[in-house]
Amino acid sequence: MALFESMLMLLLVAIGLMQISRRLSVPYPTMLAIAGVILAALPWAPHVSFDPKLALALFIAPALLDAAFDLPPREIRREWLALVGLAAAAVLVTTAVVAWVGVVWGSIPLAAAIALGAIVAPPDAAAASAMLARFTLPRRTVSVLKGESLLNDAVALLIFGAAVAEATPDVTLSHLLPELALAAPGGIVFGIVCGRLYLIVSKPLAGTMSSTIFQFVSTFGVWLLAEHLHLSAVLAVVAHAMTIARYIPERTGARERVHSYAVWAAVVFVLNVLAFFLTGVQARQIVLRLPEGELWRALRFAGVVVVAVVVVRVAWVMLLNALRRRY
Repeated sequence: MALFESMLMLLLVAIGLMQISRRLSVPYPTMLAIAGVILAALPWAPHVSFDPKLALALFIAPALLDAAFDLPPREIRREWLALVGLAAAAVLVTTAVVAWVGVVWGSIPLAAAIALGAIVAPPDAAAASAMLARFTLPRRTVSVLKGESLLNDAVALLIFGAAVAEATPDVTLSHLLPELALAAPGGIVFGIVCGRLYLIVSKPLAGTMSSTIFQFVSTFGVWLLAEHLHLSAVLAVVAHAMTIARYIPERTGARERVHSYAVWAAVVFVLNVLAFFLTGVQARQIVLRLPEGELWRALRFAGVVVVAVVVVRVAWVMLLNALRRRY
């Protein structure tokens, strides 16, 4: 009961923050992040433990499908060079720089430093969508930023998995590399196949409440099955969303589409609220476990990591733009 009451309070706070973000023209993920930090500092904040795998499936899968549904595959084919430079190369470079900072400044093991770099390297898909909705940008720029925010998680998770495997005594990188090499292309093929099956199964459900429920079941199902098969769950969900987005609009009526979009927008918003706030609550538990006197050292290290990520991102984008203009 206490957890349920806490969730209701968090949603009420989020509603208030939404109004503030509209008045200040600030994207709501920024307000939620600030609120999560404030919540972590409150002594009466509830203690909530969350399975990391459940958090990935619950919070990332719907946000990915919601964002990927509006990005046609032709945009990815048209901007493939920019997407490779941002979603793959930028994540690799950022991870390497953060890993160097972790080893030199934080004195942490190399595998842990690489895992940290993979965690902070990719921008969030939901945050990117919210930011882009606030500004009038060229269509090409929007396509590149949306595509990058969808694909960079897959690269980061592959790096993270390799780093964790390297730090695990029972797993060797030589055994893991073939699995990682298959994860990306296998995830894309698996997502396309699931999308085709979805189109067949969902046809008799069109126009009913079951259709909307099946959308969520299929999204989480694609993510979980891809993980069980050791494929890229991120790319599987993105490929699944793009496959059904190609055909679903012409098979459904306008009223059903409006209803479905409204449900998805509400659910993704609620999940974003819970994700930011629960992250803040868990951050408090991490801070409380720090030895006495280590908090300020940890905050300084976190500040250095943030600066490193921002500087590397800006420098990399400027370098890519310079190369594209020259060649």
